[in-house]
Formats: sequence, structure tokens, C-alpha cells
Amino acid sequence: MRVFLRVVLISIAAIVIASSVAFSSNDQNKGAENIEMEGGKRGKVPFPHRQHQERLVDCQTCHSVFPQKAGSIEELKSQGKLKKKHVMNKLCTKCHKETKKAGKKTGPTTCAKCHIKGKS
Repeated sequence: MRVFLRVVLISIAAIVIASSVAFSSNDQNKGAENIEMEGGKRGKVPFPHRQHQERLVDCQTCHSVFPQKAGSIEELKSQGKLKKKHVMNKLCTKCHKETKKAGKKTGPTTCAKCHIKGKS
């Protein structure tokens, strides 16, 4: 009976440890809470990354276009693999406009509302 109890306790401990490791690694994969992206001549773009993760849930909504890596958008543009303004026009403002049209609260729908002049 003691051996059985010991095996059960070890199994429970292993499950608890595995669960906490999985939880902490998921938490670590969230990326930065806020990101400041390059915005060209119009100025940098502050991006509330965590807020978008919580609303969109599926990271592939954006990351199907560019990898989950800091600087990936600029890197792809410099390699000619991503057109200038593609992310902002095809993802950001398009999504915001669709959300607004559906009558839901959304982020900015014009360039000037995101780009911060003088911080380029």
C-alpha cells in the first residue's frame, strides 16, 4: 500500500510540475506587452501587442504574414518579401475598419492616429 501511495504522489507531483511548466512557457511566448514599430517618415507606431492578443486570440491572424520575431516586418521589407505598408493596410487598418463597421469598439482607422511624428 505504501508503494502504491508513493507512486500516486509522485505521479501527482509530475502532473503539477508539467502543468506549471506548460503554463509558464505559454506565458513567456506572449511576446512584449507593447511594441514600438518602425513607421517610416510618418513616425513610429506604438502597438499594444498584448491587447491585440487578448482580442484576436489567434496569433496567426497577423503572424501568418510575418514571423513572431522582433524586427521581422522591417527585415521582410528590406528583403523585398513584404511590400511597404502591406501590414498596416492589409491587416491593421482593414481589421479596424471592419470592426468599426460591425459597430464594435476598435483602434484607429487612419494613418495619422497611429504614427507619432518626430519619433522616427
